[in-house]
Amino acid sequence: MVMHVHAEAHGDERGALLAFLDEQRGGIRRALLGLTDEQAATRPSASELSLSGLLKHVAETEQGWLSLARQETSGTERSEEDRGDGFRLTGDETVGSTLARWDEVARRTEDFIRAVPSLNDTFPLPDQPWFPDGEAVSMRWLLLRLITETARHAGHADIVRESLDGKTAFELVAQQQGRG
Repeated sequence: MVMHVHAEAHGDERGALLAFLDEQRGGIRRALLGLTDEQAATRPSASELSLSGLLKHVAETEQGWLSLARQETSGTERSEEDRGDGFRLTGDETVGSTLARWDEVARRTEDFIRAVPSLNDTFPLPDQPWFPDGEAVSMRWLLLRLITETARHAGHADIVRESLDGKTAFELVAQQQGRG
């Protein structure tokens, strides 16, 4: 779990953007350290947010954006009836299985970004009311969008975790490494 992003190799913009994305993913992973699935599903405030729900949401969101960039269907589209399922584990989903799924999505994201000829390559935004008609965005834009989305939810995860048991990310990592 990355906690510090080292300077990129000279001119490696892709590597730098991917490293910052992975650092933000680490924030969500750290918030889950040492929790059971039940604890991770706890909602400690009036909000509907739980750590396991945030985990599932960021995994599905990254998969959705990757599918858009690849111009494929994502398989994670939700209707009004099941929209809430994007923020809670359902069926046989566990924190462990959702982390494994997200790891696979992250691997596919990195493989895709490293394979595109240029970060200036574009893909069309979907026909949705919140996007401008006919707009295309670059692979660079995609990475920046994933970084901001993941960072926003990593911040939520910090607050939710600290509300559960008072632990901060640094305490959790020190504890995991036997220093706490």
